Amino acid sequence: MAAAHPQHSPGFLALVDAARREVREIPAADVRGELEARPQAALIDVREQSEFAAGHVIGAEHLSKGVIERDIEARHPDKRQPLYLYCGGGFRSALAAHALKQMGYLQVTSIDGGWRALKDLLPTEP
Repeated sequence: MAAAHPQHSPGFLALVDAARREVREIPAADVRGELEARPQAALIDVREQSEFAAGHVIGAEHLSKGVIERDIEARHPDKRQPLYLYCGGGFRSALAAHALKQMGYLQVTSIDGGWRALKDLLPTEP
């Protein structure tokens, strides 16, 4: 179960916990190795546009949680392609990964720790 978080309601945390039980999740520290081993993988930032504009991992594609279900099939039609999703800390990416799994995507991974961890592990911009 997700640790209590002063910014998040119990209902939201319960939803995240349920999604996390259904999706693959890896720590941010493992992302570099997985991406290097899977060059066909896509790294997708599911945060809001303003968050992405303020800083993101170099090479990450922006596809916010608000539109990912609508736009994913046009951008990534191969449902076997490995997709690695990150947000600020790992909550929204778990929810987005769960939605993509329900849509038939077979290799979706949520990155626990999200941007807060990745910014110290991978090259970023701006």
